[in-house]
Amino acid sequence: MNYSAPDLTENPPRSARVRLGGYVMLPRLLDKCRAELAGKNGEYHYACPLDQRYFEFVGINQDDLKAEAASGRSDAELLAWISTNSTTKPTILEIRDWSNYQSARVPSDPDSRDFFNGLHKEAAAHREDIETWFDLLDLDDFVTFGGKA
Repeated sequence: MNYSAPDLTENPPRSARVRLGGYVMLPRLLDKCRAELAGKNGEYHYACPLDQRYFEFVGINQDDLKAEAASGRSDAELLAWISTNSTTKPTILEIRDWSNYQSARVPSDPDSRDFFNGLHKEAAAHREDIETWFDLLDLDDFVTFGGKA
């Protein structure tokens, strides 16, 4: 996959579990951003509700990050830009705790559970190991691109 301009009609973005600078979700968010800029985001959406959790935590504007990504910056360069421009300036420990929490997050209200369960049933109702949002994202990516759940 070309990470500078991923084609998300051919391959999924990186897993939400993959970390950059200790942050979960950031590499996936950057893949979706770059794909959207290239017009190859398929069914993936940059700045979706999951991405909004990241933007709120680090205190950056989604449009500002998109503009930086459009300039062709690497993951490392974008991470440096985020660190400089973050309004919340999370510490390494805060990043670790936030990332661990996001990795373990489950549907917490009835509407979210209904939505989660519907997607789970559609992708692989027989799978008993799908518990977290990240589990569901990984499963959905795998099945969407031809994997057998």
